[in-house]
Amino acid sequence: MLKKLLPLFAAALCLLTACGGEKEKTFTVGFDANFPPYGFKDNNGEYTGFDLELAEEVARRNGWKLVKKPINWDAKDMELSSGNIDCIWNGFTINGREDKYEWTKPYVDNSQVVVVLKDSSINKHSDLAGKVVTVQTDTPIQKALKPDGDLKAIGNTFKELRTVANYNQAVMELEAGSCDAVAIDIGVANSKMNSGKFRMLEEPLMKEQYGIGFLKGNTELRNLVEKTPIEMVKDGTAAKISAKYFKGEDVLIIGK
Repeated sequence: MLKKLLPLFAAALCLLTACGGEKEKTFTVGFDANFPPYGFKDNNGEYTGFDLELAEEVARRNGWKLVKKPINWDAKDMELSSGNIDCIWNGFTINGREDKYEWTKPYVDNSQVVVVLKDSSINKHSDLAGKVVTVQTDTPIQKALKPDGDLKAIGNTFKELRTVANYNQAVMELEAGSCDAVAIDIGVANSKMNSGKFRMLEEPLMKEQYGIGFLKGNTELRNLVEKTPIEMVKDGTAAKISAKYFKGEDVLIIGK
């Protein structure tokens, strides 16, 4: 009797341990952990954010295990080309990088804005002349404000265009009085307004769009990932996630 039961036990164990040798597919997302509300560490020490919640749902619907991998933004291309991550998904601007990656369709419209202290005398772009303005390194707004950039007419008036590793550091410099203004993504800027310490200039510096960036040539994974947010928009899941991070607003443009 025992001999007859042994094959059944073995078969059951085989199912529980994925005896077929097929490992669960992982989906590794590279992100900037200092980029709220898109990606950041919450009060419990867990990585979360708008983009990461979207990625969680994409992984769930495709039967993948999501791996959230915080990366040094300067090293993002190395992380992608080495295979350490499958994509860059964290408020990643398409504009100016169109040919460097396999992009999904844009999923968020974004603007670059100027943030100053609440009592600052800076009210318009021309007031930035002779001021120190801080930006995150290796971003489209940094390139645009350089002497040969699209916004050189504004950038060339600055006393200094200062770069820092991430937007949290930029905002800390502004609060400490180390700079006069920060050029920043509007989504990040809005997340800082609740403190009452800052205000945003009405006119944006430039408009741009966010997408999910994959290694050049990896269209298969790009296509698989791209279709899922479109489904999420249609069934209302994406709007619910967006509302959590953007004061009830649905900011997604993909699939509409």
